[in-house]
Amino acid sequence: MRIYDPNPEALQALQGSGIELMLDVPNNDLEGLANDAAAASKWVQDNILNYNPDVKFRIIAVGNEVDPNNSATARFIPFVLDAMSKIYDAIASAGLKDQIKVSTATYSALVSNPYPPSEGSFNGESGSFMGPIINFLKNTNNPLLFNIYPYFARTGDPQNVPLPYALFTQTGDFPQDGQNQYKNLFDAMLDAAYSAVEKAGGANVEIVVSESGWPSEGGNDASVENAGTYYRNLIDHVKGGSGTPKRPGKAIETYLFAMFDENEKTGLESEKYFGIFSPNKQPKYGQLSFN
Repeated sequence: MRIYDPNPEALQALQGSGIELMLDVPNNDLEGLANDAAAASKWVQDNILNYNPDVKFRIIAVGNEVDPNNSATARFIPFVLDAMSKIYDAIASAGLKDQIKVSTATYSALVSNPYPPSEGSFNGESGSFMGPIINFLKNTNNPLLFNIYPYFARTGDPQNVPLPYALFTQTGDFPQDGQNQYKNLFDAMLDAAYSAVEKAGGANVEIVVSESGWPSEGGNDASVENAGTYYRNLIDHVKGGSGTPKRPGKAIETYLFAMFDENEKTGLESEKYFGIFSPNKQPKYGQLSFN
């Protein structure tokens, strides 16, 4: 599972559970950690070492969806890589760099020319930001975290993105990209990200899908039926081991967003309804099988 800040009650609840955890460094904490190695060491001590190994930490996500083209997050750009580096050094000093990965979570908005997938790249300010991060991940053997939402690609361009293609239910007329055939939008978006990473010098950098989901209401194509179809088909696809056309033959490590609806969230109405549980803890889609 993934939690977006080091909440002590959540970390205590996870002790002894065996659940592997992705833990975020919130964007607002990046500047303080980037400028102070001692602060980064303390963050790791307080939020990782104090719970390890009773909590099984898998990845630290240093910042989420920091975007040079988004005024809400652009101010964090100067701090992401330095904060990643200092958190990594603290993890390495504790002898855990092979056990706990350090990365940052980005998203599709930073990929230029995402279709066809082979044309994906990080250009302009996105390239200046992501290039050094990809180099760091390559040199430290860490993955890139990438949030992928076919829902937003579909609703942003409904004339060119069929709903079945976004829901993994399309049965023919699949897009072709060179030798690769794309049977669903998720794979196309993921391979566009892989193309961008490769062009930035990270041919061997793995991508972990750190968010993907579909809302049950609040927008076009948002329904319980569509969301349930998406979640079930996504789970079956990523655990099946087929990989993507660009990276075949491997299960895709993927995190569903989100566990609960966020009924008090601001922004787009659909943002409130990505949970697989309602706020009252009732499942919205029956039994989802992860086995």
